[in-house]
Amino acid sequence: MSLRLPIAAITDEFAVDLDKTLDSMQSLGMTGAELRMVFGKNVMLLSDGEVKEFTKACKDRGLTVIGLSTPILKCVLPGGPPLDERFHQDIFGSKNTIEDQPRLLDRAVEVAHLSGAKILRVFSYWRTVRPAETYPQVVDALGKMAERAQREDLIIGLENEHACNVATGEEAAAMLGMINHPNLKLVWDPANAVCAGGKGYPEGYSALPKDRIVHVHAKDCTMVGDGFTPEWGPLGTKDTNWKAQIDDLIRDGYRGYISIETHWPGPGGDKYQASMIVGGNLRDLVSA
Repeated sequence: MSLRLPIAAITDEFAVDLDKTLDSMQSLGMTGAELRMVFGKNVMLLSDGEVKEFTKACKDRGLTVIGLSTPILKCVLPGGPPLDERFHQDIFGSKNTIEDQPRLLDRAVEVAHLSGAKILRVFSYWRTVRPAETYPQVVDALGKMAERAQREDLIIGLENEHACNVATGEEAAAMLGMINHPNLKLVWDPANAVCAGGKGYPEGYSALPKDRIVHVHAKDCTMVGDGFTPEWGPLGTKDTNWKAQIDDLIRDGYRGYISIETHWPGPGGDKYQASMIVGGNLRDLVSA
């Protein structure tokens, strides 16, 4: 089976057991791995030895550590507008404040060099009721990180995250337009845009500068109830229109990874089976 784009996964979406996770990813034809949690710890809390162990386990299966799913700027912006309480804040074992951010960036750079990862995923502070009012502070923080990344030969990948101030495609385009730096790019997640009340594809994607997309996250949902509650499901079966999104990414010159971030709890609450199904669906969607 020929794949039009390489595929990957955030590894903790599969199983706690690392060998089972990586073997499963390899069986799905994945060649990339994102590090967020392993050995029961957030990436920011791993020792050097644990990072090396993870990296070797990936390499032994032909998997490249492509990025770090850090919690950088998943925190409250002091002095900003009130938080928008409609959005659930996922912290993945790493609750931090504004004071922690320099330390987190320093450690992320160290882990990147140890693992060979090139992309540091970051955010834009927890979402407020008036996101645009936070943008000067977001621009300042991201600009400084991009300068550091340039010195370190890394890429800062800003993810549009529904619980943060840059959530939709339109908001991501606006932010990227404010920081024209080669080491700041976008981790595009169309389902997150849906969760924020927007349309990830085609409207949100159409707004984006395509040459600034460095990585893509794949999950799928339909909004239910009050319009701010996602109902997750198998990739390609909900409201993100993944087939057309992938076709357009390829048409527009994207050649990076698409990485599953399952979210769907799976049949009978079996998250491992959920990730196997989502991974298989992604493989089929990118197949020639």
